[in-house]
Amino acid sequence: MRVLVTGANGMLGLDLGAMLEGAGHEVLRTDVGKREGMEVPDWIPLDITNTEQVQQFVKEHQPDAIFHGAAYTDVDGCERNPDLAYKVNGLGTWNLAAVAAERNIPILYISTDFIFDGKKGTPYTEMDAPNPLGHYGASKLAGERYVTQLCRKHFIVRTSWLFGAQGPNFPRKMLELAQTRKELKVVGDQTGSPTHTRDLCRVAIDLLTKSSLYGTYHVSNKGQCSWFEFAKATLELAGVTGVDVHPIPSDEFPSPTQRPAYSVMRHYSLELQGKDDLPEWKDALREFLSLLKR
Repeated sequence: MRVLVTGANGMLGLDLGAMLEGAGHEVLRTDVGKREGMEVPDWIPLDITNTEQVQQFVKEHQPDAIFHGAAYTDVDGCERNPDLAYKVNGLGTWNLAAVAAERNIPILYISTDFIFDGKKGTPYTEMDAPNPLGHYGASKLAGERYVTQLCRKHFIVRTSWLFGAQGPNFPRKMLELAQTRKELKVVGDQTGSPTHTRDLCRVAIDLLTKSSLYGTYHVSNKGQCSWFEFAKATLELAGVTGVDVHPIPSDEFPSPTQRPAYSVMRHYSLELQGKDDLPEWKDALREFLSLLKR
């Protein structure tokens, strides 16, 4: 299968491209750029907000499926520049869903736990009503609605707290800070489910290349924790000593964006198919740390 991947030079896209090729698929890697000094496989520039460019690319390369991982994910940046958030996460997704529908090929769209307000207190299912607190969640929700309205063959995959060996992320940042600090203060009143990119990719590839059970899926590692617990586990599992980690309330980190206090997601769609075999988040964290050592 020939798969068009947007956001191919990001943390998720790099793992996805490698795992798709490992499974015998052809990968059309696209992005708008790459991090300076970063080595990435061959890729093709593609601006997903340019309708004509997207249409021409798909016409020329004729993919069999689309994995749409490109997004404007700077949560605070979305609050400061909502027009850009809706342009990338909304219009860009509309362009890709439209060409997928025109060619009658499946599209898998990566969405987020930020579409929920965090007030439920128990894990969110795919049937719970979204209520985003800010422009990031609202723009990603707009993308979801374009996908569902435009393309019958769609998978919406909501995930949370992503980390992976290929890019900057929370556990890597904690390890870096621990090299120069004896004390770390980390938010303790936000709870979610960390997700290793490799586990997300495995499920996403299975859906996009093997399934016709279209719809919305929640995909994260099992279990839940606060950012404080995530940081503490990272240092403990990495064998870091001599650093004290303390929980603090969210309001001690001023931010233009209100974040959901509880965004744990239940994998109901996967459960119904008997495919909810994602590992616990601490096991995923151990794998991540082992990859960093290679």
